[in-house]
Amino acid sequence: MSAHDGGDRLAPLRREHAALQEAMADPALHEDAARARRVGRRYAELEGVLDAAARLEATAADLETVHELEALGEGDEELAREAAQLRERLEQEREHLEDLLAPRDPDDARDVILEIKAGAGGEESALFAAEMLRMYRAYAESQGWRVEVLTSAESELGGFKDVTVAIAARGAGGSGSGVYAHLKHEAGVHRVQRVPVTESQGRIHTSAVGVLVLPEADEADESELLAEAMAPANLRIDVFRSSGPGGQSVNTTDSAVRITHLPTGVVVSCQDQKSQLQNREQALRILRTRLLDARRAEQEAQSSAARRSQVRTVDRSERIRTYNFPESRVADHRTGYKAGNLAQVLSGDLEDLIASSREAERAARLADAQAGDPEAAR
Repeated sequence: MSAHDGGDRLAPLRREHAALQEAMADPALHEDAARARRVGRRYAELEGVLDAAARLEATAADLETVHELEALGEGDEELAREAAQLRERLEQEREHLEDLLAPRDPDDARDVILEIKAGAGGEESALFAAEMLRMYRAYAESQGWRVEVLTSAESELGGFKDVTVAIAARGAGGSGSGVYAHLKHEAGVHRVQRVPVTESQGRIHTSAVGVLVLPEADEADESELLAEAMAPANLRIDVFRSSGPGGQSVNTTDSAVRITHLPTGVVVSCQDQKSQLQNREQALRILRTRLLDARRAEQEAQSSAARRSQVRTVDRSERIRTYNFPESRVADHRTGYKAGNLAQVLSGDLEDLIASSREAERAARLADAQAGDPEAAR
């Protein structure tokens, strides 16, 4: 591409950016919090693209100036080194801009609701589910994100039968920099091979933990897509006493909440918060996100689009990744990525694993776009 990389593709983005900037300056926008969030999210995405384009154009202009000096016979070794450095930077910035302009998932900038469920392996699986929660929490903290436990069910030995958390960026992210863009490929079955603490013979066991990652819905989604689905008549709300491992009561008041969505049968229970009102709000938050995900799946199916792959059963045969403790090895079975740094991965060093999945998605989307797939830009 030329110094003005993106050309025709950038022109409509510049117009949209200017319109959003004008909208954000209007005090009336902020009277509608949901709309203000949508506008701010999109503005941040476009800001990232246009900033990258500006850096590319500035580097191209600098390189052109160096070439003019060389043409005038003013070249020397230092100028030649500068030209080489500028050419390398230009190529890197060009690739970065291409990445930002590539077709992408429109949910990439969203925050997420992440669910971890113990599966095959009993107590060992529950213990590893707790380790995975610590892994994702450490990764989120390294990114500057907030992690909030919405609901959980502990096992006898301190693991988790299941746990649901919200992971959110602390501010509007740029294009492709949202939580969902980084974590969506974590969805699926994670297999662990190690000697369990419950194993007296020292034998290696294989267990499985299921992970589900959903782009979090907000009030705007509810008003646009879920108003009827979330109507009070469609919800049955029950209250009960919170319980801990083994079912023992841990609360003397009926503060836990169970919400059943009558048309679909989806059930959400929350008991981790101190008050019934807080548990009710958390349950509604999870239910809203699950229903939005189901509604979008229906819409994609009706348009013959392929559903994004998220394994919802905890079957070891459907694994996406294996954590092998005896060999200190982690392997992603979709991208072929392998590394011998299991301890670092479990400490939250997920950058390379996540990058391999994002690159595979980017390549697939570009291939679909080149093949003329009308859904490639989703």
